[in-house]
Amino acid sequence: MTLGAIILAGGASSRMGADKGAMLWAGVRAVDRVAALARSVGALQIITVGACDYGLPFVADEPPLGGPVGAVAAGVAALLEAGHARALVLAVDAPTARPEDLAPLLAVQGGPGAAFEGLHLPMLIGAAAIPLDAQPDWPLARLVERAGLRRLICPPEARDRLRGANTPNERKRLLAALAAAESRARPA
Repeated sequence: MTLGAIILAGGASSRMGADKGAMLWAGVRAVDRVAALARSVGALQIITVGACDYGLPFVADEPPLGGPVGAVAAGVAALLEAGHARALVLAVDAPTARPEDLAPLLAVQGGPGAAFEGLHLPMLIGAAAIPLDAQPDWPLARLVERAGLRRLICPPEARDRLRGANTPNERKRLLAALAAAESRARPA
């Protein structure tokens, strides 16, 4: 089964106060950092789902601002139409996640997919796992449960990166960690 990726970018960004997908993280838009992450772990196609077209393949929220489960279902349907039976679902507000953070999810073979315990995103979900009665306004926890996704232990060092930034203070903390990590990675 080939892997596609969905970047959820449909929230109102009310706690952040600005479009989270367009915010710069070390000079790169959040949506572009998340797309690069998806490509780095093998996603063959990347679709953003939400109210904004960021210049990547795009599916509009239906209904607009209707909820994350509706966005996941719309993205999975678009990926399935393009021939991808599995979807890596990522949040646009987690642009500091790393490939190694996603490795436990991507290691799950077969079955409906997986998500980390205590986090609903990122998730790996098979197209067949989306419940036929799924409602756009369901909480993601209900989708995870009803789809029968395996719950994995989240590596503690990855939790903040995977949880992402919903507020300016969370963004500030993640930006500082990103700058420190990039500083350590530069040759002396």
